[in-house]
Amino acid sequence: MNLPEQLVQYYRWLRQHGINDSHSGNASVRDGETVWVTPTGACADTLQVSDLIKCHLHDAPPAGASLDAPLHLGVYRRNSNATAVLHSHGAHTVGLTMNGKDFIPVDFEGFYYFPRVPVLTIPFERYVNDSPDLVADVLTEYPIMIVKGHGVYAQAKNLNLAYKWTCSLELSAKTYFIAQQSGRLAEGEKKKKIKKVKK
Repeated sequence: MNLPEQLVQYYRWLRQHGINDSHSGNASVRDGETVWVTPTGACADTLQVSDLIKCHLHDAPPAGASLDAPLHLGVYRRNSNATAVLHSHGAHTVGLTMNGKDFIPVDFEGFYYFPRVPVLTIPFERYVNDSPDLVADVLTEYPIMIVKGHGVYAQAKNLNLAYKWTCSLELSAKTYFIAQQSGRLAEGEKKKKIKKVKK
């Protein structure tokens, strides 16, 4: 498949595996100075390659492009190694970071991939104006980050790797939630506090 076809496939998978709903999130892929981005209001269930919006790396996105198109372009301009950006709304990830604190995975795989996942708080009324620079700046240092109450942004050298980061983070957040609800996480935290007191 060519890059636009791959973009449609990965965007559909985010929906099919419950990381986005029918019309949430957005995605893009870069080929040199050409960037293909999902359109505003895209439905993952019906999206076709012909619906994608073609952008130029150094120009403003054309009409019809996703509201986050300037953010995607900002990531590519700051990071020449990035060729894919996925934005998703994994419920466990979003829910667990509503406190605005960076997410620290407790599972082995999650911690191995990303020991810390930055969480940005961007006021709703400032999101459109501020998010392109703020998110792009964080994604120059991290493969994945979260905007509090909104969702996840992942960048990578290809769509498959950005998809891997996205899925891995959501599973890590789900594992954290299960451990928290079962009391296992709380027990581990209590033991750490007891050890500190003994010292």
